[in-house]
Amino acid sequence: MTPMNLEDAFTARQNKALISETVTPEKTAAYEAKVAQGRDDPEGFWMEESGRISWAVAPTHASTSDFTGNVSIRWFDDGKLNLSVNCLDRHLKDRGDQIALIWEGETDGVRRELTYRELHAEVCRMAAALRGLGIKRGDRVAIHLPMVVEAVVSMLACARIGAPHVVLFGGFSAEGISERLVDSGAVAVITADAARRGAKRIPHKATIDDALKLAGTISSVKHVIVVNVTDTDVEMKAGRDHAYSALVSAQAPECEPEIMDAEDVLFLLYTSGSTGKPKAMVHTSGGYAVWASYTLGTVYPQQPGDVHWCTADVAWITGHTCVVYGPLLNGATTLIYEGLPSSPRPGRWWEIVQRNRVTSLFTAPTAIRALMREGDDFPRQFDLSSLRALGTAGEPISADAWLWFYEVVGRGKALVLDTWWQTETAGIMLGPVPGATPLKPGSATRPLPSLQAVLTDEKGNIFEGPGEGCLCFTRSWPGQARTIWQGHDRFIQTYFTFASGMYFSGDGARRDEDGYFWITGRMDDVINVSGHRIGTAEIEDAVGIDHRIAEAAAVGVQHDLKGQGIVVFVVMRANKAGVLPSEIGEVISRQVGRYAAPERVYVVDELPKTRSGKIVRRLLRKIAEGQTGEFGDLSSLADSSVVQPLIDIVARERKPA
Repeated sequence: MTPMNLEDAFTARQNKALISETVTPEKTAAYEAKVAQGRDDPEGFWMEESGRISWAVAPTHASTSDFTGNVSIRWFDDGKLNLSVNCLDRHLKDRGDQIALIWEGETDGVRRELTYRELHAEVCRMAAALRGLGIKRGDRVAIHLPMVVEAVVSMLACARIGAPHVVLFGGFSAEGISERLVDSGAVAVITADAARRGAKRIPHKATIDDALKLAGTISSVKHVIVVNVTDTDVEMKAGRDHAYSALVSAQAPECEPEIMDAEDVLFLLYTSGSTGKPKAMVHTSGGYAVWASYTLGTVYPQQPGDVHWCTADVAWITGHTCVVYGPLLNGATTLIYEGLPSSPRPGRWWEIVQRNRVTSLFTAPTAIRALMREGDDFPRQFDLSSLRALGTAGEPISADAWLWFYEVVGRGKALVLDTWWQTETAGIMLGPVPGATPLKPGSATRPLPSLQAVLTDEKGNIFEGPGEGCLCFTRSWPGQARTIWQGHDRFIQTYFTFASGMYFSGDGARRDEDGYFWITGRMDDVINVSGHRIGTAEIEDAVGIDHRIAEAAAVGVQHDLKGQGIVVFVVMRANKAGVLPSEIGEVISRQVGRYAAPERVYVVDELPKTRSGKIVRRLLRKIAEGQTGEFGDLSSLADSSVVQPLIDIVARERKPA
């Protein structure tokens, strides 16, 4: 396929071009049959899919969920299983010597490979160590680790003994961790001495110590297990703190699994909202196991010898489902990398792909745009011919970034699988099925078979055909979050009151004439300009067709006449000629409409982001309105040093609206 120029890219974004070379009649027919079965016989559909995993006691029915009243979500609820057994034990006979986990360290030449047999032994040792500390079924265990082997081992060990894990992001402040430890009632924490982040060392153990001091007597934590990652000296409190290596190495490589009810809690995962009380989504064992296997196996079907690399941190739902549980449930080889995309040098990711013959690479649009900024030369220096699938999720992706990923990284051969899902959904909801779904750059395509996605107006009324509205689902799915931990009323209020009998995702979407969905962003990421509701993603996509621009962020600011005005921050790609703010305004006016013309466009070096790569728009909004302080807690920022230059640029260039 010949590369598309900028006009072609925008045409593709408007649904007038398809990438369909790999679609076959046989796979299309099989896909349509699954769609029909999932629509007409969801009970039969999911009972078939439940056969993906091994049950200690097989379920006799699929769902007894109800989105009305007190909202009850239950799947396979008379079944029993252990998720660790499904990820490890059942593979030992046929693929015990297959590589299960590859770990690439940030330091050149430092890496580990564990077979399924070796990973099983390490998980059993860790599970036995936890039991030896008195941790039992139902006890919550917090995991606060960088991307090291022990993070995967700890999650699976918790699953083995029936102790729900609570994985906490390494970028949380001590205050944020303290609040989550108290809210979850965790009885133990598994952490590291420190984490590597380029030349920096992030003090994990010291942060946990500070968090526990803040929590004081209301903390339930009795044990802190410390993994030695960087040989950093840390304070160890006698009786409470334990060295991972000594604790685990003393155990036998066997541990009897706890047989769990399908609706027993598997993990709590806090969503990454920038404000408000922490919100832990509750996910359970049986439905999640089926769902993780189904969604990953449908969108990323694995063949013997395949290596799947999802670049997400295990602290996010993508890390849970696409780094740990999904690949191992399906008997794949999963890869994790300790470092940053361009650390210790640009092109690091492509080195890893080449060395490990990675077949599927799944990352976020933010990372793709960062790699675009480095230029096309780096990926072209490496042999990326092993890549068969290029995945993306987490936020809307522009057609320009989609096409760069496809053409420069995938060489026009590896499919770009753009998907949409959430912490609350636990797995892919919208996404293409390879070989069956023609691709449209920038579109998350269609719902997976059996999922019933609808669009509604602002009053919750469903409408058919092309249009833009609120993305909802009329039917439950096995991996759906059951509730918010200690907050079921909040769960109902947040997700089920907008439209009666439906799950409201909180996102807006546009549906085209082919039934393809285009995510327009969070409904609260909408700017109201003189009565025109404009999604920030729509503006950012328009800006993204200019190859000189790596990424953009649009925010709404108060405006005396319009209600809100639009301010856009743009970052240039490396080695590209500068762009005038007036040019950006013209592009937006032409592609979106004159009513969307921005009040100001600021060309900046960096945008403020969390470590998961999400742009912190609330901070940009305050800066765009001229604020110079009182920004709240910025501890979740990947780099807080970007804030002051933004303030300086706005102060220098800002004019009254």
